[in-house]
Amino acid sequence: MDPYILSQYILSGLVIGLIYSLMALGITFIYGIMKMINWSMGEFYMVGSYIQYALLATFLGWNLWYVALPLSMVSVFLLGLMVQRFLLRPMYVGGIERRDEYATIITIALMVLFRNLAIVIGGPNQFAPRDYARATTLLTLPISGNRMVALVSTVLLLLLFYVLTKKTWVGRAFRGAAQNRVGIQTAGVDVLRLDMLAFGVGVALAAAAGALLAPDFLVYPENGAISTFKGFEIIVIGGLGSLMGSVVGGLLLGLIEALGSVFLSPAYKDLYGFLLLLALLAFRPTGLFGERERTV
Repeated sequence: MDPYILSQYILSGLVIGLIYSLMALGITFIYGIMKMINWSMGEFYMVGSYIQYALLATFLGWNLWYVALPLSMVSVFLLGLMVQRFLLRPMYVGGIERRDEYATIITIALMVLFRNLAIVIGGPNQFAPRDYARATTLLTLPISGNRMVALVSTVLLLLLFYVLTKKTWVGRAFRGAAQNRVGIQTAGVDVLRLDMLAFGVGVALAAAAGALLAPDFLVYPENGAISTFKGFEIIVIGGLGSLMGSVVGGLLLGLIEALGSVFLSPAYKDLYGFLLLLALLAFRPTGLFGERERTV
């Protein structure tokens, strides 16, 4: 194959993989703090895309997508705070004891609720937001304006997330809770309030992915299903609970899908990531960056 064409496919895979990693990052961040899996993550992705579309179509106009994006993230962040406070907090007894089955039932119920609310409010129709920007070129890759906007926005969000978790007091509290919830609570940190913030940040990242990909993947009640599937693939590849693994896993998934489509067949694109996952689990059951919990 021509190296120029191959470089285009590699870049294309890395771009979509990095965007996928937003969803995975939200899933693994919530798991790292709360030690629970949010099965309704795709529905928060869907809500973010709906809010973005509604703001652009009714209030802001199509050229102000960069205003609608943070507004949709803030809206879903606030929704996440309420969900965690009133529906998920009861899973903790005495502040630290978990009931995994409770979180599973609640988040699956939320998945069904949000999908049906979307159908009731917007109908089973598909909505297509207008393009965010004109097509351009990234090195050797001709890329749509929507993908370029999504790429740049994802990089900025990842940088902001890095600053939040590594350079702020709240970020140190997050990292402490991820290592040992009991230890951070004895240090005077309100773990339950930290859970609210973590859940809100995690679902806001999913909403950002939904808003950024809305012009390409459209807006409809089930649009978060594929992204959720990809997100769970990524966190297993990267290692459940590893933030770095979410990004690296996303890049690997996008790359293997792109190269598999070139050298084998694009009809089985979704299968290649699953085969990568199975091969990796055979050698590293904890993923590339398996989480280790501090017990003392």
